[in-house]
Amino acid sequence: MNPAFSVVLFTTLAGAAQGLVAALALATLAGVSTTPVFASRVLMIAGVMLVIGLLSSFGHLGRKERAWRAVLMWRTSWLSRECIVLPMFIAWVGGWWFALPTASSVWPLGALLLAALLWLCTAKIYACLRFIQEWAQPLTLVNFVLIGLASGMVLASALAATSGEGDLLRVTGPAAVLLTLAAWCTRVLSLRHNATLKHKSTLQTATGIQSSRLVQTSMGMSAGAFNTREFFHGKTLAALKQVKLGFQLFGFALPAVLVVVALVSGSTAAWWLAVALQAPGLLAERWFFFAQARHPQNLYYQVVS
Repeated sequence: MNPAFSVVLFTTLAGAAQGLVAALALATLAGVSTTPVFASRVLMIAGVMLVIGLLSSFGHLGRKERAWRAVLMWRTSWLSRECIVLPMFIAWVGGWWFALPTASSVWPLGALLLAALLWLCTAKIYACLRFIQEWAQPLTLVNFVLIGLASGMVLASALAATSGEGDLLRVTGPAAVLLTLAAWCTRVLSLRHNATLKHKSTLQTATGIQSSRLVQTSMGMSAGAFNTREFFHGKTLAALKQVKLGFQLFGFALPAVLVVVALVSGSTAAWWLAVALQAPGLLAERWFFFAQARHPQNLYYQVVS
């Protein structure tokens, strides 16, 4: 697949914002003390991230003025449900911010439920596509949730370290390590699953030619077409391997090491370095998630030339 950067940015940014809100909500429900100023700052940052993600999702639309129609198929479409839940989540985060510092436990509980529902809707957009076998697996939802929680927890810890919220940091710090490692493990499992897939469609079934050895040497036209632009990322296998290694290193391995360093040394800089490295790493991870998917039409249009 050839993912639009707007989709990559939206899913990464919104997931981290959900994780950030979930971190604050869980801490609040567990009775971990935080100052109203800090809670307000966290909710403002999460709200801004969600709004930026929402606006970026318009980037790949051909007719942006018709975006509202996306909600009309909510009975059957996970995309429509996501388009409904996301504004609800943003509004709820805003309401919680306005209700501070006397907000009741209803606000963090509702935020957790809406964050979980948004993760479900976003992941099911891809997991429900049975003809793309790389996505149609339970680990798709697991990875969306764990990666969002991990990135949100690392960001919450960095903010807590900067603001002197020691009680919160003692909870979110270890959680950031565990969630980052858990997200890495499940992502590796999904990579291994995809590497061993036996696709139901083959080049023989796509062309109707039953030869045991069938190789495409040309796409059959002198210039690119819609299919070759929309479903091909144009990267070599070597480049894909580098991206896979890169997102595991910057999205999971290095942030986990830096979080441990920050917990041991008490360094605030280590927390923010972990955030700075994890952000591009997770953008690369999400790009790879889309790029690795093999649309059945690619069986026919395997190469441009």
